[in-house]
Amino acid sequence: MSKDSVRVTFLGGLGEIGRNCCAIEQDGRIVVVDAGLMFPEPNMYGVDLILPDFRWLIERKDRVDAIVLTHGHEDHTGALRYLVKDINVPIYGAALTLGFAKHRLTEARVGHDLSFIEVADGEKRKIGPFEIEFIPVTHSVPSAHALAFHTKIGIIVHSGDFKLDLTPIDGRRTDISRLAALGDEGVALLLCDSTNAEEPGFTASERSVGGALRRLFLERPKKRIVVACFASHIHRVQQIINVALEQNRKIALLGRSMDVNVKLARKLNLLHVDTADFVDIANIDRYEPGEVCVICTGSQGEPLAALSKLSRGDARDFTVGADDTIILSSHPIPGNEWSVGRLIDDLHRAGTEVIHSGHEPVHASGHARQGELRTYHQLLRPRNFVPVHGEYRHLVHHAELAESMGLRHEHILICEDGDQVEVSDAGIRLSGQIPAGFHYIDGSAGDLDEKPLEERRMLAEYGVLQISAGIDRERGVIVQPVRITTRGWFEGENDKKLLDAVTDTVRDSIQNALSEGDRDEGSINKVAQRAAGRILGQKYRRQPVLLPAIVVL
Repeated sequence: MSKDSVRVTFLGGLGEIGRNCCAIEQDGRIVVVDAGLMFPEPNMYGVDLILPDFRWLIERKDRVDAIVLTHGHEDHTGALRYLVKDINVPIYGAALTLGFAKHRLTEARVGHDLSFIEVADGEKRKIGPFEIEFIPVTHSVPSAHALAFHTKIGIIVHSGDFKLDLTPIDGRRTDISRLAALGDEGVALLLCDSTNAEEPGFTASERSVGGALRRLFLERPKKRIVVACFASHIHRVQQIINVALEQNRKIALLGRSMDVNVKLARKLNLLHVDTADFVDIANIDRYEPGEVCVICTGSQGEPLAALSKLSRGDARDFTVGADDTIILSSHPIPGNEWSVGRLIDDLHRAGTEVIHSGHEPVHASGHARQGELRTYHQLLRPRNFVPVHGEYRHLVHHAELAESMGLRHEHILICEDGDQVEVSDAGIRLSGQIPAGFHYIDGSAGDLDEKPLEERRMLAEYGVLQISAGIDRERGVIVQPVRITTRGWFEGENDKKLLDAVTDTVRDSIQNALSEGDRDEGSINKVAQRAAGRILGQKYRRQPVLLPAIVVL
């Protein structure tokens, strides 16, 4: 790495939604931006969470000066509880962002000796070799920040997650004038949110959701209304509360994270509601349905979340039915569509009316669309650009947008996890690559690598096949016949023929090995496994997990 350059290493968040994490390095010192997690896809059996691969950082932990958080969402802070076990450095962020992070760290019992440093909007902090500026932006969680790193080669701007909401609920707008001033000073590199880079126009204001909710509430004066949203979406919660109170409804909270986040937001004066307006969720049956509004978690169909329990009739405090209307005030995160669809089906089975963003404007994205991205690029006028935070197609569309704004192709890089880029007065270049694969967390088994995950996929798709037999070592003959036992197979005539063919093939392969003098138990088991795998894969296109159990006596 040149002494006259700054290096950015991407550990996650490029080519996916989640795992957002990068490291910015100057003069051998490193500042980490965000440490997010990602939720598993349906075929990642038993996996609870997916993290960035932190090995590169941990190997350089004596060079890390701080972790800086852009905002409080789990895809930017959820992996902190794993990273801080190995890297204990100060964590910077807004009060709400740190409050969310502290709660998660306390739950994981890893936050007792960490240093948290609160920052204010517009504040500049000297962190390691950088002066870092915290610029207020609007997003779907309060107190979000863009970051401006003042470095030896100029300003590096990390947008964080943002949109240009001109009518935010709390009146805190993206600081457009400061972004324009940074553009005048000279931005050497822009790292910018790409989630909605495919979408034309401008993202709707969060305030627009309040109007839709108000109409839906007014049309259902006799119904108990349950609104599900992200517990971190304090502005959405505020709007739900405002509409409910306008119609003289009491508020009940359902879901532990909702309860915790509402308490924190009220303490920080970011959520405005009187204690008297709340009722305990256990007491809502004392009120007529039209006198109550329940705000709950679980809009993504998480199996253990409050709304899923309601849909199954497993909730402890009340059940839903024909007197209820459920509003899903969110949009499915990519990969969660199936879970959300099943949740909606289950609610309909309970006789409940369900309203979601597919047919009512009950959700507004927190991410900038093309119109806002063009404005952002025009304000900052960067010399170099790397799109971040998005699936690969989002990054490509954002790169094309930047080029359409006049930035030359050679100053734009589409990167992926593990890429390292160097920025200097000469421009930007790829300078290396580090290991940055998925790091899987299984709640019961701990860390996983690809091998057991691949075996789980094979078990789910093809089942398991066990091969047993007994061998007389001295005579070199099979004394206990070859038997094939299966689990997870459809039993039918075709399967019987297939298993007979596998049995014959394995028996022939074992006898050939014995005739050549092979008496080693491990070797015979490998012979049997290879023979079964070959015929199953090549002739029948099946790949079950093969468990040979050949005993040589």
